[in-house]
Amino acid sequence: MVTGVEAGQRPLAAADLGIPETFNVAEYLVDRHVEEGRGDRAAILCGDEVVTYEQVRERSNRCGNALRALRVEREQRVALLLLDTPAFAYSFIGAMKIGAVPIPLNTLLKPADYGYMLNDSRAVAAVVSEPLLPLLQALPRDTLRYLREVVVVGTPAEGSRSFDALLAEASPDLEVEPTSADDVAFWLYSSGTTGFPKGAVHLHHDIAVTAKLYAQGVLGITEEDRTFSVAKLFFAYGLGNALTFPFAVGATTVLFPGPPAAENVYAQIERYRPTLFFSVPTNYGMLLAHRRTDGPDFDLSSVRQAVSAGEALPKALYERFRGRFGVEILDGIGSTEVLHIFISNRRGQARPGSTGQVVPGYGAKLLDESGAEVPVGETGDLWVAGDSTCAYYWNKHEQTKATIAGGWIRTGDKYRLDEDGYLWYAGRSDDMLKVGGIWVSPVEVEGALMEHPAVLEAAVVGRPDHDGLTKPIAYVVLAPNQEPSQALARDLQGFVRGHIAEYKRPRWIEFLPELPKTATGKTQRYKLRLQAAGAEPASS
Repeated sequence: MVTGVEAGQRPLAAADLGIPETFNVAEYLVDRHVEEGRGDRAAILCGDEVVTYEQVRERSNRCGNALRALRVEREQRVALLLLDTPAFAYSFIGAMKIGAVPIPLNTLLKPADYGYMLNDSRAVAAVVSEPLLPLLQALPRDTLRYLREVVVVGTPAEGSRSFDALLAEASPDLEVEPTSADDVAFWLYSSGTTGFPKGAVHLHHDIAVTAKLYAQGVLGITEEDRTFSVAKLFFAYGLGNALTFPFAVGATTVLFPGPPAAENVYAQIERYRPTLFFSVPTNYGMLLAHRRTDGPDFDLSSVRQAVSAGEALPKALYERFRGRFGVEILDGIGSTEVLHIFISNRRGQARPGSTGQVVPGYGAKLLDESGAEVPVGETGDLWVAGDSTCAYYWNKHEQTKATIAGGWIRTGDKYRLDEDGYLWYAGRSDDMLKVGGIWVSPVEVEGALMEHPAVLEAAVVGRPDHDGLTKPIAYVVLAPNQEPSQALARDLQGFVRGHIAEYKRPRWIEFLPELPKTATGKTQRYKLRLQAAGAEPASS
């Protein structure tokens, strides 16, 4: 057994962390700071706007009252299709203050996706950023069976209401709904690569658990910190990084509604000087590939800690980033279902290429196909236990049973545990390749490819050879100023052969201008598997 607490103890419950039975997380995140004298502290920096905790309290109160005026009742869902601006905070917190259930939606989807989620959730109201409104307008209103109100942050269109006007008309005073710590607080839709998204139903105590165990317990976040997250607020990782973690301790968050291009990210860091920087491996690669054409390198000296999640951070990226900027990246793994990171490296103890150790307060175990725990050093399916895990998937009873059992949740990831308690990612359960009867981790092969200076990104999947046996094929995105060629493909194969076991080398290399990604930056391996099934490889 791998545990985040002492041997024999169960993972920590909300009550163990001092979270009372009557608990509204909106008060914990905002009102508490005003009552304790931190109302004039900067809560949000966004462009030229500075928002204090007192202003967040007042505006979230107005938002809650405005939603009540629109006949939004306790436990009814409110969809948030919002860019990363202060309005997201007001809407998310204001909805929870009245016992309603906000649902942040991925801002990078298509109209049909929103139609599915609005009907699946039965959201009665949607708060939408003006630039995103056309995505909803593309849906005939008569197909949205439950949606009554559309509120626009910006200039409203016909049939919608103005967010600013509603807040201006609403009272700044609000008595917060006395919810239970186990009441539903918000949903997040999973960002799966196949099938319909699943609504993970989270409770009021879940946010506080992640803040206490990971943000405070691992990162040591305090009110003096300033956070900036490349990952956006609409999914679990970004929601913690850029809203719930800083708000849990009275710190300051930097919000940026624009795209996370390297030049934009560097500009935000140099302007606002964050102390905690959160990103994903793909973006770290983009940052490393980007340099000023003249003058000194970008200044990241304010960052005391960088964090990575979303997918495994290759050793090469860790070492290149630290070598260039002197900043250590703490890799970790979390999920929509568990809300945030439950395995992480620690400051000064990171092992490049490893996901780290279990976050204290969570539990983890590695099981084989029969459900037995695997020995140290062997690969198994990762199961996690922790009190931030969602209660269930909305309207997905069979999937809930298949994923959550007896306090444990199947992550779908394969890991191995070393003698020192560090966990090493071996790929998704359906990504592992069996080559010559031996399991091969695509991540290990990708990590070896990433060590080559010509490689910016790599993804490895299985492809049947002429005998119908699975062998690795690597899809490679080259670094700037590199040109694809047969000679380079052979060089990459030889390079990998020199770094890992011969049987793990990619039998083929194919060059792509970019890898297919989900909206949250994860490589869509299933698309590459489809391509590999009919691929004409660049090399063999």
